Formats: sequence, structure tokens, C-alpha cells
Amino acid sequence: MNEAMAKHQVLLIEDDDRLAQLVSEYLGNYEFSVQVVRRGDIAVDAVRRLQPDLVILDLMLPHLDGMEVCRGIRAFSRVPVLILTARVDTYDQVAGLELGADDYVVKPIEPRLLVARARALLRRAAAQGGAAAHASADDDLVFGSLVISPPNRRVVWRGQPVDLKTAEFNLLLILARAAGKVLSRDDILKQLRGIEFDGIDRTVDSGISRLRRRFEDAAPEPQKLKTIWGRGYLFSPSAWEE
Repeated sequence: MNEAMAKHQVLLIEDDDRLAQLVSEYLGNYEFSVQVVRRGDIAVDAVRRLQPDLVILDLMLPHLDGMEVCRGIRAFSRVPVLILTARVDTYDQVAGLELGADDYVVKPIEPRLLVARARALLRRAAAQGGAAAHASADDDLVFGSLVISPPNRRVVWRGQPVDLKTAEFNLLLILARAAGKVLSRDDILKQLRGIEFDGIDRTVDSGISRLRRRFEDAAPEPQKLKTIWGRGYLFSPSAWEE
């Protein structure tokens, strides 16, 4: 790699000294320059002071847990946040996304996956113009190889236009505008048709199934449009990186 090339500034918030060293050394071999903070109670101020390009955040931190740190970061910054978690419970992963994290990696960490996720988040932030906090309702939504253009109701995936029916486009747009957050059937139906979920209507479920087939996400465990059992559906922003 050309040493003169500007490196992406990464703030790693991790209290495990050995893991912090391993992650720092591995990322340092690529296009990343890493600074480490080991306590949750000083992490938010470090983000404010250092203005990193990417934050890698452990959930289990001393003095202030990672969830609260993420909440604090999102109070003033749209910097991409990648969560590291040893927790395999989907609830913790979803909770982090709902607080504003952009993606997560489960420990033990696969270094190549960490690099790929970090690169994906930085590409997405760049494509969205730095992930501006207040995007216009008419702005294109870009998630990796997926581009949704609300003004002309056009969808492009992997460089090819996708011919969606009106209801399919409306459902995809609702989910994409809430990327990283769980939407219940009630939430979706209110936006889609102005009605509340009656416990019987399968419009949302059918629409999700059709979108999954459109975007090759109809596996036993869909990754792009996730089902969060007992809660609703989640549009995963990083799953469109291909």
C-alpha cells in the first residue's frame, strides 16, 4: 500500500487490551489508522474531539456501556458506528441498531470480515454525502448496490433497474427510510395504507415475501429484510453491500 495515501481515522472503543491490539494491528495493515479508548465514560468526548471517520464500539465497557455510548454519539454525530458484541442474542444486536449503530460484528472477530464491514460503512457514508443528519425526502437512498430514487420511483440494484409494482416500491421505501430500525406491522400499515394492523391482515407479510424474492433474499434466514420475531421487520443497511 502507498504510505502517502491518506488513511481512514478509526476510533476503537474496546477495553480488552489484547483484542484492541489485535484489531489495531490488523486494521493498520490496510487503509486505517486506529486510536483506542478503553472506557465508556470518556468515549463520547473522544469522538467529539477526534472526529473519526469510523467508530468501532464494544458493547461491554467499564463505567458506561456501549449502548449508552452509542446513544451519546448519535446526539451530535452521524459518524458510522460498527458494534462489536460477544452477545449472540438478536435483541442486543437490534437494540444497538435502533440506537443508531450502522452494523455489528459478533465476537470472536473474523479480521477479514471486520475490514469488509468497515469498508462497506465508509463507502455508504461517502455515497450518502457523509450521511447527513437531515436528508431531504427526495434524496436518493443508497445502500451498497441498491439505489432507491423517491422522486421518479426508480430502483436500481447491482447496476440494473428493478421493475417494482407500486405497492412493492412503497413498502421498500418505508423500510429503507427506517434502515436499521425495527418496524412493526402496525407501523408499516399506517404508512402504507393509513390503517392499523388488525392481527389478520397479511398485506405486509406478503409484500415482504415478494421483495425478498426480487432481491434474492428468500433464504431460511433473510439478511436484507430481516424478520424480528414478535416485533416486526428490519431493513439491514449493510446487507446490500455486494
